[in-house]
Amino acid sequence: MIRYLTAGESHGPELTVIVEGFPSNLEVSLDAINEQLRRRQQGYGRGRRMQIESDQVEITSGIRFGRTLGSPITMHIQNRDFKNWTDRMAVFGDPPDSLKRVTRPRPGHADLAGAIKYDHEDIRNVLERASARNTATMVAAGALARQLLEHFGIHITAHVVEIGGERAESVPADWDELVARADASAVRTADLDAERRMVAKIDEAKERGDTVGGVFEVIVRGCPVGLGSHVHPDRRLDGRLAGAVMSIQAVKGVEIGLGFDAAHRFGSQVHDAILHDGSRYLRPTNGAGGLEGGMTNGEDIVLRAVMKPISTLYTPLMSVDMATKAPEPAAVERSDYCAVPAASVVGENVVAWVIAEAFVEKFSGDSVEQIAEQVALYRERVSRR
Repeated sequence: MIRYLTAGESHGPELTVIVEGFPSNLEVSLDAINEQLRRRQQGYGRGRRMQIESDQVEITSGIRFGRTLGSPITMHIQNRDFKNWTDRMAVFGDPPDSLKRVTRPRPGHADLAGAIKYDHEDIRNVLERASARNTATMVAAGALARQLLEHFGIHITAHVVEIGGERAESVPADWDELVARADASAVRTADLDAERRMVAKIDEAKERGDTVGGVFEVIVRGCPVGLGSHVHPDRRLDGRLAGAVMSIQAVKGVEIGLGFDAAHRFGSQVHDAILHDGSRYLRPTNGAGGLEGGMTNGEDIVLRAVMKPISTLYTPLMSVDMATKAPEPAAVERSDYCAVPAASVVGENVVAWVIAEAFVEKFSGDSVEQIAEQVALYRERVSRR
Protein backbone atom coordinates (compact mmCIF):
# COMPACT_ATOMS: atom_id res chain seq x y z
CA MET A 1 0.00 0.00 0.00
CA ILE A 2 1.22 3.48 -0.81
CA ARG A 3 -0.15 6.59 0.87
CA TYR A 4 0.76 10.19 1.52
CA LEU A 5 0.12 12.88 4.11
CA THR A 6 0.44 16.62 3.63
CA ALA A 7 0.90 19.58 5.95
CA GLY A 8 1.20 23.32 5.68
CA GLU A 9 -0.79 26.53 5.46
CA SER A 10 -1.24 28.78 2.45
CA HIS A 11 0.88 31.61 3.89
CA GLY A 12 2.96 29.52 6.28
CA PRO A 13 6.67 28.77 5.80
CA GLU A 14 6.19 25.76 3.51
CA LEU A 15 4.07 22.86 2.35
CA THR A 16 5.18 19.32 3.16
CA VAL A 17 4.38 15.94 1.61
CA ILE A 18 5.39 12.59 3.09
CA VAL A 19 4.98 9.55 0.83
CA GLU A 20 5.06 6.10 2.43
CA GLY A 21 5.28 2.64 0.91
CA PHE A 22 6.67 3.74 -2.46
CA PRO A 23 8.68 0.93 -4.11
CA SER A 24 12.46 1.12 -4.24
CA ASN A 25 14.74 1.53 -7.24
CA LEU A 26 12.51 3.85 -9.27
CA GLU A 27 14.60 6.47 -11.02
CA VAL A 28 13.03 9.82 -10.14
CA SER A 29 13.25 13.05 -12.11
CA LEU A 30 13.12 16.15 -9.91
CA ASP A 31 12.60 18.24 -13.05
CA ALA A 32 9.49 16.23 -13.91
CA ILE A 33 7.97 16.93 -10.49
CA ASN A 34 8.78 20.63 -10.80
CA GLU A 35 7.29 20.69 -14.29
CA GLN A 36 3.94 19.50 -12.92
CA LEU A 37 4.11 22.19 -10.23
CA ARG A 38 4.84 24.78 -12.91
CA ARG A 39 1.87 23.61 -15.00
CA ARG A 40 -0.40 23.93 -11.95
CA GLN A 41 0.47 27.62 -11.71
CA GLN A 42 -0.37 28.39 -15.33
CA GLY A 43 -3.65 29.25 -17.01
CA TYR A 44 -5.55 32.35 -18.03
CA GLY A 45 -7.50 33.79 -15.11
CA ARG A 46 -5.01 33.07 -12.34
CA GLY A 47 -4.47 35.74 -9.67
CA ARG A 48 -1.52 37.66 -8.27
CA ARG A 49 -0.34 34.83 -5.99
CA MET A 50 1.02 33.02 -9.04
CA GLN A 51 3.26 36.02 -9.73
CA ILE A 52 4.83 35.60 -6.29
CA GLU A 53 5.29 31.85 -6.06
CA SER A 54 7.55 29.81 -8.31
CA ASP A 55 7.05 26.35 -6.91
CA GLN A 56 10.05 24.05 -6.68
CA VAL A 57 10.18 20.89 -4.61
CA GLU A 58 13.00 19.96 -2.26
CA ILE A 59 13.32 16.26 -1.42
CA THR A 60 14.97 15.54 1.92
CA SER A 61 14.47 11.80 2.43
CA GLY A 62 13.69 8.53 0.67
CA ILE A 63 15.79 9.09 -2.46
CA ARG A 64 19.52 8.48 -2.90
CA PHE A 65 21.45 9.16 -6.08
CA GLY A 66 18.18 9.71 -7.93
CA ARG A 67 16.50 6.44 -6.99
CA THR A 68 13.83 5.66 -4.41
CA LEU A 69 14.95 3.68 -1.36
CA GLY A 70 11.61 2.20 -0.27
CA SER A 71 11.66 4.40 2.83
CA PRO A 72 9.38 7.45 3.35
CA ILE A 73 9.92 10.25 0.83
CA THR A 74 9.69 13.80 2.17
CA MET A 75 9.04 16.72 -0.16
CA HIS A 76 8.98 20.41 0.76
CA ILE A 77 7.57 23.33 -1.25
CA GLN A 78 8.55 26.76 0.01
CA ASN A 79 5.91 29.48 0.31
CA ARG A 80 7.78 32.53 -0.94
CA ASP A 81 4.97 34.80 0.22
CA PHE A 82 5.63 33.81 3.84
CA LYS A 83 8.17 36.63 4.12
CA ASN A 84 5.21 39.02 3.88
CA TRP A 85 3.24 37.10 6.52
CA THR A 86 5.83 36.26 9.18
CA ASP A 87 4.07 38.31 11.88
CA ARG A 88 0.57 37.11 11.01
CA MET A 89 1.50 33.43 10.54
CA ALA A 90 4.16 33.02 13.24
CA VAL A 91 4.35 29.50 14.68
CA PHE A 92 5.09 30.77 18.21
CA GLY A 93 4.77 34.04 20.11
CA ASP A 94 1.91 36.42 20.67
CA PRO A 95 -0.16 37.85 17.82
CA PRO A 96 0.89 41.41 16.91
CA ASP A 97 -1.26 44.32 18.08
CA SER A 98 -1.93 45.16 14.44
CA LEU A 99 -3.38 41.72 13.69
CA LYS A 100 -6.82 41.92 12.10
CA ARG A 101 -8.91 38.82 12.63
CA VAL A 102 -11.00 37.50 9.74
CA THR A 103 -14.55 37.31 11.08
CA ARG A 104 -16.72 37.59 7.95
CA PRO A 105 -17.05 34.11 6.37
CA ARG A 106 -17.13 33.83 2.59
CA PRO A 107 -20.10 31.96 1.08
CA GLY A 108 -18.94 28.79 -0.63
CA HIS A 109 -15.77 28.44 1.44
CA ALA A 110 -14.92 26.31 4.49
CA ASP A 111 -14.88 29.52 6.58
CA LEU A 112 -18.11 29.31 8.57
CA ALA A 113 -18.34 25.55 9.09
CA GLY A 114 -14.63 25.31 9.91
CA ALA A 115 -14.71 28.15 12.43
CA ILE A 116 -17.68 26.58 14.21
CA LYS A 117 -16.24 23.05 14.10
CA TYR A 118 -12.81 23.99 15.51
CA ASP A 119 -13.92 26.83 17.81
CA HIS A 120 -11.84 29.47 16.02
CA GLU A 121 -12.47 33.16 16.50
CA ASP A 122 -10.18 34.01 13.57
CA ILE A 123 -11.33 32.42 10.31
CA ARG A 124 -7.75 32.61 9.01
CA ASN A 125 -7.09 29.49 11.09
CA VAL A 126 -9.46 27.69 8.70
CA LEU A 127 -8.90 29.31 5.34
CA GLU A 128 -5.12 28.89 5.41
CA ARG A 129 -5.36 25.10 5.33
CA ALA A 130 -8.56 24.94 3.27
CA SER A 131 -6.92 27.06 0.57
CA ALA A 132 -6.39 25.60 -2.89
CA ARG A 133 -2.71 26.40 -2.32
CA ASN A 134 -2.63 22.91 -0.83
CA THR A 135 -3.22 21.43 -4.29
CA ALA A 136 0.52 21.93 -4.80
CA THR A 137 1.04 19.00 -2.41
CA MET A 138 -1.46 16.87 -4.35
CA VAL A 139 0.42 17.63 -7.54
CA ALA A 140 3.81 16.83 -5.99
CA ALA A 141 2.59 13.43 -4.78
CA GLY A 142 0.86 12.72 -8.08
CA ALA A 143 3.91 13.78 -10.08
CA LEU A 144 5.92 11.16 -8.24
CA ALA A 145 3.22 8.53 -8.81
CA ARG A 146 2.97 9.26 -12.52
CA GLN A 147 6.68 8.52 -12.92
CA LEU A 148 5.99 5.03 -11.58
CA LEU A 149 3.06 4.66 -13.96
CA GLU A 150 5.04 5.88 -16.95
CA HIS A 151 7.74 3.31 -16.12
CA PHE A 152 5.06 0.70 -16.83
CA GLY A 153 3.58 2.38 -19.91
CA ILE A 154 0.61 4.16 -18.31
CA HIS A 155 0.13 7.79 -19.36
CA ILE A 156 -2.24 10.54 -18.24
CA THR A 157 -3.41 13.82 -19.74
CA ALA A 158 -6.21 16.33 -19.17
CA HIS A 159 -7.88 19.14 -21.05
CA VAL A 160 -10.58 21.72 -20.39
CA VAL A 161 -13.92 21.07 -22.09
CA GLU A 162 -15.96 23.99 -20.73
CA ILE A 163 -15.53 27.35 -19.00
CA GLY A 164 -18.49 29.51 -18.05
CA GLY A 165 -20.82 27.72 -20.46
CA GLU A 166 -18.43 27.96 -23.40
CA ARG A 167 -17.78 24.40 -24.58
CA ALA A 168 -15.05 22.80 -26.64
CA GLU A 169 -16.62 21.09 -29.63
CA SER A 170 -13.64 20.13 -31.80
CA VAL A 171 -11.41 17.82 -29.74
CA PRO A 172 -8.89 15.64 -31.61
CA ALA A 173 -9.04 11.88 -31.10
CA ASP A 174 -5.28 11.54 -31.56
CA TRP A 175 -3.50 11.43 -28.17
CA ASP A 176 -0.40 13.38 -29.17
CA GLU A 177 -2.40 16.12 -30.88
CA LEU A 178 -4.72 16.42 -27.89
CA VAL A 179 -1.78 16.78 -25.50
CA ALA A 180 -0.01 19.30 -27.74
CA ARG A 181 -3.09 21.48 -28.21
CA ALA A 182 -3.97 21.52 -24.51
CA ASP A 183 -0.41 22.32 -23.48
CA ALA A 184 -0.27 25.20 -25.97
CA SER A 185 -3.59 26.71 -24.87
CA ALA A 186 -3.87 29.50 -22.30
CA VAL A 187 -6.93 27.72 -20.88
CA ARG A 188 -5.75 24.15 -21.59
CA THR A 189 -8.43 23.42 -24.17
CA ALA A 190 -7.86 21.50 -27.39
CA ASP A 191 -10.39 23.61 -29.33
CA LEU A 192 -8.85 26.89 -30.53
CA ASP A 193 -12.22 28.48 -31.32
CA ALA A 194 -13.51 27.60 -27.86
CA GLU A 195 -10.32 29.04 -26.36
CA ARG A 196 -11.20 32.52 -27.63
CA ARG A 197 -14.71 32.29 -26.20
CA MET A 198 -13.43 30.94 -22.86
CA VAL A 199 -10.90 33.76 -22.53
CA ALA A 200 -13.64 36.30 -23.26
CA LYS A 201 -15.82 34.74 -20.55
CA ILE A 202 -12.98 35.00 -18.01
CA ASP A 203 -12.43 38.64 -19.01
CA GLU A 204 -16.13 39.31 -18.44
CA ALA A 205 -15.92 37.79 -14.97
CA LYS A 206 -12.88 39.90 -14.15
CA GLU A 207 -14.66 43.10 -15.21
CA ARG A 208 -17.62 42.19 -12.98
CA GLY A 209 -15.47 41.28 -9.98
CA ASP A 210 -16.86 37.77 -10.40
CA THR A 211 -15.57 34.25 -11.12
CA VAL A 212 -16.34 31.41 -13.54
CA GLY A 213 -16.05 27.63 -13.30
CA GLY A 214 -16.08 24.87 -15.85
CA VAL A 215 -15.38 21.24 -16.69
CA PHE A 216 -12.14 19.38 -17.30
CA GLU A 217 -11.53 15.87 -18.58
CA VAL A 218 -8.80 13.45 -17.47
CA ILE A 219 -7.77 10.52 -19.68
CA VAL A 220 -5.61 7.57 -18.60
CA ARG A 221 -4.13 5.31 -21.28
CA GLY A 222 -2.38 1.95 -20.84
CA CYS A 223 -4.00 0.55 -17.68
CA PRO A 224 -4.12 -3.25 -17.60
CA VAL A 225 -7.43 -5.03 -17.11
CA GLY A 226 -8.35 -5.63 -13.48
CA LEU A 227 -7.15 -2.68 -11.40
CA GLY A 228 -9.63 -2.13 -8.58
CA SER A 229 -12.24 -4.68 -7.51
CA HIS A 230 -15.96 -5.39 -7.47
CA VAL A 231 -16.00 -7.20 -4.12
CA HIS A 232 -16.27 -4.26 -1.67
CA PRO A 233 -17.50 -0.67 -2.18
CA ASP A 234 -14.28 0.88 -0.88
CA ARG A 235 -12.19 -1.13 -3.36
CA ARG A 236 -14.10 -0.03 -6.45
CA LEU A 237 -11.73 2.05 -8.55
CA ASP A 238 -14.49 4.25 -9.98
CA GLY A 239 -15.54 5.23 -6.45
CA ARG A 240 -11.96 5.86 -5.38
CA LEU A 241 -11.29 8.03 -8.41
CA ALA A 242 -14.48 10.01 -7.95
CA GLY A 243 -13.75 10.55 -4.26
CA ALA A 244 -10.19 11.68 -4.93
CA VAL A 245 -11.17 14.14 -7.65
CA MET A 246 -14.01 15.47 -5.49
CA SER A 247 -11.37 16.24 -2.85
CA ILE A 248 -9.90 18.93 -5.12
CA GLN A 249 -11.04 22.34 -3.89
CA ALA A 250 -14.13 23.68 -5.75
CA VAL A 251 -14.89 20.39 -7.56
CA LYS A 252 -18.61 19.68 -7.14
CA GLY A 253 -19.26 16.79 -9.51
CA VAL A 254 -17.51 13.87 -11.24
CA GLU A 255 -18.65 11.62 -14.08
CA ILE A 256 -16.99 8.65 -15.78
CA GLY A 257 -17.45 7.78 -19.44
CA LEU A 258 -20.85 8.91 -20.67
CA GLY A 259 -21.66 9.89 -17.09
CA PHE A 260 -24.91 11.81 -16.70
CA ASP A 261 -25.56 11.61 -20.44
CA ALA A 262 -26.26 7.90 -19.97
CA ALA A 263 -29.52 8.84 -18.25
CA HIS A 264 -30.87 10.11 -21.58
CA ARG A 265 -30.13 6.99 -23.65
CA PHE A 266 -31.31 3.41 -24.07
CA GLY A 267 -29.01 0.73 -22.70
CA SER A 268 -28.09 -0.33 -26.22
CA GLN A 269 -26.70 3.18 -26.74
CA VAL A 270 -24.71 3.17 -23.51
CA HIS A 271 -22.97 -0.17 -23.08
CA ASP A 272 -19.90 -1.20 -25.07
CA ALA A 273 -19.95 -4.35 -27.18
CA ILE A 274 -17.16 -6.86 -26.51
CA LEU A 275 -14.97 -8.01 -29.42
CA HIS A 276 -11.83 -10.13 -29.74
CA ASP A 277 -9.24 -9.50 -32.43
CA GLY A 278 -7.45 -12.82 -32.03
CA SER A 279 -5.05 -11.59 -29.41
CA ARG A 280 -7.05 -9.47 -26.98
CA TYR A 281 -10.50 -8.25 -25.99
CA LEU A 282 -11.47 -4.78 -27.15
CA ARG A 283 -14.43 -2.39 -27.41
CA PRO A 284 -15.63 -0.42 -30.45
CA THR A 285 -16.93 2.30 -28.08
CA ASN A 286 -16.02 3.50 -24.60
CA GLY A 287 -19.22 4.63 -22.94
CA ALA A 288 -18.07 3.00 -19.70
CA GLY A 289 -15.01 5.25 -19.61
CA GLY A 290 -12.65 2.32 -19.09
CA LEU A 291 -14.28 1.10 -15.86
CA GLU A 292 -16.84 -1.68 -15.39
CA GLY A 293 -17.88 -3.10 -12.03
CA GLY A 294 -15.30 -0.96 -10.26
CA MET A 295 -12.41 -2.37 -12.34
CA THR A 296 -10.41 -1.26 -15.35
CA ASN A 297 -11.44 -3.05 -18.55
CA GLY A 298 -8.40 -2.18 -20.67
CA GLU A 299 -9.88 0.84 -22.45
CA ASP A 300 -8.91 4.45 -21.73
CA ILE A 301 -10.17 5.74 -18.40
CA VAL A 302 -12.17 8.91 -19.16
CA LEU A 303 -13.27 11.08 -16.24
CA ARG A 304 -14.76 14.58 -16.15
CA ALA A 305 -15.01 16.95 -13.21
CA VAL A 306 -17.13 20.05 -12.65
CA MET A 307 -15.39 22.94 -10.92
CA LYS A 308 -17.66 25.61 -9.47
CA PRO A 309 -16.76 29.30 -9.78
CA ILE A 310 -14.20 30.20 -7.11
CA SER A 311 -15.89 31.35 -3.92
CA THR A 312 -13.80 34.45 -3.21
CA LEU A 313 -15.43 37.33 -5.08
CA TYR A 314 -13.91 40.78 -5.49
CA THR A 315 -17.52 41.99 -5.48
CA PRO A 316 -18.43 39.98 -2.37
CA LEU A 317 -21.79 38.53 -1.43
CA MET A 318 -23.39 39.41 1.88
CA SER A 319 -22.36 37.54 4.99
CA VAL A 320 -22.48 37.93 8.78
CA ASP A 321 -19.69 39.15 11.02
CA MET A 322 -19.21 36.26 13.45
CA ALA A 323 -18.02 38.62 16.19
CA THR A 324 -20.94 41.08 16.07
CA LYS A 325 -23.58 39.05 14.16
CA ALA A 326 -24.15 42.16 12.03
CA PRO A 327 -24.73 41.78 8.28
CA GLU A 328 -21.53 42.61 6.37
CA PRO A 329 -20.05 41.89 2.95
CA ALA A 330 -17.95 38.73 2.99
CA ALA A 331 -14.21 39.01 3.48
CA VAL A 332 -12.07 39.28 0.35
CA GLU A 333 -8.88 37.24 0.02
CA ARG A 334 -6.50 37.34 -2.93
CA SER A 335 -7.84 34.85 -5.44
CA ASP A 336 -8.27 33.83 -9.09
CA TYR A 337 -11.02 34.68 -11.54
CA CYS A 338 -10.87 31.21 -13.06
CA ALA A 339 -8.75 28.21 -12.04
CA VAL A 340 -10.24 25.51 -14.27
CA PRO A 341 -7.06 25.14 -16.39
CA ALA A 342 -4.98 24.73 -13.23
CA ALA A 343 -7.55 22.33 -11.77
CA SER A 344 -7.16 20.11 -14.84
CA VAL A 345 -3.46 19.72 -14.01
CA VAL A 346 -4.32 18.97 -10.38
CA GLY A 347 -6.85 16.44 -11.66
CA GLU A 348 -4.22 14.67 -13.76
CA ASN A 349 -1.97 14.21 -10.77
CA VAL A 350 -4.69 13.27 -8.30
CA VAL A 351 -5.84 10.59 -10.74
CA ALA A 352 -2.22 9.48 -11.21
CA TRP A 353 -1.92 8.84 -7.48
CA VAL A 354 -5.10 6.74 -7.30
CA ILE A 355 -4.12 4.68 -10.34
CA ALA A 356 -0.62 4.13 -8.92
CA GLU A 357 -2.17 3.09 -5.61
CA ALA A 358 -4.36 0.51 -7.36
CA PHE A 359 -1.43 -0.61 -9.54
CA VAL A 360 0.79 -1.30 -6.52
CA GLU A 361 -2.06 -3.14 -4.80
CA LYS A 362 -2.50 -5.37 -7.84
CA PHE A 363 1.20 -5.99 -8.51
CA SER A 364 2.59 -5.87 -5.00
CA GLY A 365 6.32 -5.70 -4.48
CA ASP A 366 8.87 -3.77 -2.48
CA SER A 367 10.93 -2.79 -5.52
CA VAL A 368 10.26 -1.79 -9.10
CA GLU A 369 11.90 -5.03 -10.21
CA GLN A 370 9.54 -7.15 -8.11
CA ILE A 371 6.54 -5.26 -9.47
CA ALA A 372 7.82 -5.72 -13.03
CA GLU A 373 7.99 -9.49 -12.51
CA GLN A 374 4.37 -9.53 -11.32
CA VAL A 375 3.25 -7.39 -14.26
CA ALA A 376 4.97 -9.67 -16.77
CA LEU A 377 3.39 -12.79 -15.25
CA TYR A 378 -0.05 -11.18 -15.24
CA ARG A 379 0.20 -9.99 -18.84
CA GLU A 380 1.23 -13.47 -19.96
CA ARG A 381 -1.72 -14.95 -18.06
CA VAL A 382 -4.16 -12.42 -19.52
CA SER A 383 -2.94 -13.19 -23.05
CA ARG A 384 -4.16 -16.78 -22.65
CA ARG A 385 -7.71 -15.81 -21.63
